[in-house]
Amino acid sequence: MAGVSPRSDSRRGRARCARKHYRAPMQRTFDSYEEFWPYYVAMHSKAATRWVHLAGTLTGLAVSTYGLARGRKRYAAALPLLGYGAAWSAHLLIEKNNPASFGYPAWSLRGDIQMIRMMLAGRDRELGDIAAKWLAENS
Repeated sequence: MAGVSPRSDSRRGRARCARKHYRAPMQRTFDSYEEFWPYYVAMHSKAATRWVHLAGTLTGLAVSTYGLARGRKRYAAALPLLGYGAAWSAHLLIEKNNPASFGYPAWSLRGDIQMIRMMLAGRDRELGDIAAKWLAENS
């Protein structure tokens, strides 16, 4: 149901909020990736969520690359399955929110790549700071 906020449908609201500590997704619009980036990081405010993203994406990339190098094209499916599967599980089980990719798939992919690059460069703490700042300003 596009454009419907979680609170406007009481049945849907009860079902979705039955989960302990569930945070409803914020209905926001962004005009640029630069506006979207802090929001994207905030939706990954817990380090464990970010690390599961990294593990899923890199594992999917490794399996896909291996399969393609061996001429097994079906292995290419590992990237989205492992990458998104791990990420979505982390959002539901750790972060207790919905993935940002639902509303902004291209920017979410770009954000995921940027987030992983920062983590591999040892800048995970900076990501935590970006998330905390955005959440404090927008709560």
